[in-house]
Amino acid sequence: MRALVLADGDPPTRTALDDAWPGWDTDVAFVVAADGGARLADALGLPIDQWVGDGDSLGTEGLQSLRARGVAVAVAPRDKDQSDSELGLQAVVRAGATTIIVLGALGGLRPDHALANVAMLGHPDCIGRAVEILDPRARIRLLAARAGLDGARVERLDLSGRVGDLVSLIPLEEVQGASTRGLRFPLDQATLPSGRSRTLSNVRVSATAEVSLRVGRLLVIEAPARFTE
Repeated sequence: MRALVLADGDPPTRTALDDAWPGWDTDVAFVVAADGGARLADALGLPIDQWVGDGDSLGTEGLQSLRARGVAVAVAPRDKDQSDSELGLQAVVRAGATTIIVLGALGGLRPDHALANVAMLGHPDCIGRAVEILDPRARIRLLAARAGLDGARVERLDLSGRVGDLVSLIPLEEVQGASTRGLRFPLDQATLPSGRSRTLSNVRVSATAEVSLRVGRLLVIEAPARFTE
């Protein structure tokens, strides 16, 4: 099942999303709004199946409006150990989502929230699921591979954008066996240390492109070609 989590960061417009990532909302079966993400749902014309959060962004009137529309509302206490976005992620997982797109995860007034949303790609609930943060400026995914008792298993990620798109790889730790296909500056079984910028701003040159990895965790960030201009 394909699901959306709507967070309360910078709100993308439908026009911008459609232009950057055509078909992003195809076959969406479940939509969860995390607190102020309900406003994003309305702006994008998306029905809300469930709302989660502590209500500090949406307010009492907003919650009353959602209930009047028949939206399932799950109010969390203000003092909690999870962000509203994480509650949204867990809600779509409980609903059976196997593909999860998080909108409104970047920007906003709190850089710590934006960084926490990116870090959420490494949440245990994301294992075995296709999870991405989507914004008109970027698609962010996590490629993770671990060496097991029988050796390293190569993990692969297909890049689904267009020729000319920017592709940046950001190691969250030292990664080993990093390879790419379909990019201007190729990698072949490379070891990439964390904190270096060698793999920023590559360019897609083929209709099919791929990143693979033997060991480590790598953020894969795709940006529309207009950002190369």
